[in-house]
Amino acid sequence: MSSKTIAVIGAGITGVTTAYELITRGYEVTVYDRNRYPAMETSFANGGQLSASNAEVWNHPSTIIKGLTWMMKADAPLSLSLSPSWHKYSWLAEFVGNIPRYASNTTRTAQLAVAARERMRDIGNREGIRFDREDRGILHFYATERQMAKARRVSDLLSKGGVERIELDSDGVRQLEPTLQGEFVGGFHTPADATGDIHQFTNGLADVCAGLGAEFVMEAEIFACQSEPDGIRVRLRGADGAARLAGHRAVVVCAGTGSRDIARGLGDRLNVYPVKGYSITVNLEDDASRSAAPWMSLLDDDAKIVTSRLGAGRFRVAGTAEIDGENRDIRACRIAPLVDWVARYFPDVSTRQCIPWAGLRPMMPSMMPRVGPGRRQGVYYNTGHGHLGWTLSAATAELVAQSVAARV
Repeated sequence: MSSKTIAVIGAGITGVTTAYELITRGYEVTVYDRNRYPAMETSFANGGQLSASNAEVWNHPSTIIKGLTWMMKADAPLSLSLSPSWHKYSWLAEFVGNIPRYASNTTRTAQLAVAARERMRDIGNREGIRFDREDRGILHFYATERQMAKARRVSDLLSKGGVERIELDSDGVRQLEPTLQGEFVGGFHTPADATGDIHQFTNGLADVCAGLGAEFVMEAEIFACQSEPDGIRVRLRGADGAARLAGHRAVVVCAGTGSRDIARGLGDRLNVYPVKGYSITVNLEDDASRSAAPWMSLLDDDAKIVTSRLGAGRFRVAGTAEIDGENRDIRACRIAPLVDWVARYFPDVSTRQCIPWAGLRPMMPSMMPRVGPGRRQGVYYNTGHGHLGWTLSAATAELVAQSVAARV
């Protein structure tokens, strides 16, 4: 086999950005994915935010307190299934164990996010990818002084990672986004943050990679990856149903929630857990709705809801975290709060046409992605980004490509 053939497992945002960074460094790249097209799972319909301002990790005592308070509420921002699962409870124990690293991990995540947003802008501009990008920044808004006080503490941590935010009073919030209804004491605006359609970007970049020579093997069910003295063997079943074995010099695992099982076969422990998130895409079909929907991207910290405007005709609203294993069901009780949120803050936006979606975020208990080499030669990881895959992918792809280049 060629000394420069690299397998990338997964054609979501992290897999495709990884493929791009590798192929532009001169590697021969083959991308494998179980779906028919790229970006069909967690990279399909997320909140759209490229948000260094949302880099705060969740490992904080207040998260535990809120989670316990919300346990009996079906429509709460955080939902925890009590069904027994060793994976779930071991992950939760490690999540709690990472609370002492809350501050340092938040700052490190912010640093990655700042680097990623610059790299993402460079790639988009260089390759001419159209993905409904908006560079208006992101506005966090708050209803109480207590919420603002907490936001100031988070802002201090983010600033250490290079995130510049502007504090606003209530008038400043209304001036920045006049369509937003309600009473607020203030907010924070991060002008350098952006939004865009992750599905459009990932497919656009996949086309670029294919044009540069990358091979995309779609509808490929990966059974296992094996590390051998002369490289990596990928065992898979193709779209035709036939089993096959493909040889590569190295592999980068970007398989989202499937990364845990692949890593186990390669001798690595990768405690990725699927944390479900939901979104609705509101089709803005009339002039009144298009005028009443915000162009500014918003983040309601209290409700844990984010928004993005995707062109003139779509308004994306996303949020919630559901800890219930490999469950992709779209539950009405989780979609309803998103629709109600639109009606509350943007009453003139028609919600007659809302397209619901749910995806599984691949989340490490530390909230930090796993990026870099595994235990065995030729094995690398770029996975476990949680709710920040879109935000961090351009930076972590560059880091893992640098790691591969140093060894292969």
